[in-house]
Amino acid sequence: MDHVGGYALCLDMTARDVQDECKKKGHPWTLAKAFDCSCPVSDFIPKARVPDPQRLTLWLKVNGQLRQRGSTSLMIFPVPFLVHYISRIIRLEEGDLILTGTPAGVSAVQENDELQAGIDDLITMKFTVEGNSPSYSQ
Repeated sequence: MDHVGGYALCLDMTARDVQDECKKKGHPWTLAKAFDCSCPVSDFIPKARVPDPQRLTLWLKVNGQLRQRGSTSLMIFPVPFLVHYISRIIRLEEGDLILTGTPAGVSAVQENDELQAGIDDLITMKFTVEGNSPSYSQ
């Protein structure tokens, strides 16, 4: 893992209403995943601050209520395997991010909901959900 520079917390949001419309029409789900502010990313955490990426706790609160909490030890594939596997298919370059999944508890959020997420005592980020999901009319 010498080539890994560090870690970040990312929230990979999905506009489920748009995703449902895309599914119904047999279209790609791109619009449901790639809208303004669809993937907030925390500040960078240097690798030296994470002695073992398989022993971290990720959590998410919505309006102060815990919605998700899980350990990276429960991941289907360990971080070193994912980096190795992906780098055999896709050229990874400095600054690239690999999003690895989410703990149980995925649920809907609404406009004006306040989200706070973190990794152990390493990093937290906080933001408010703004606006509606993108419209889909094709």
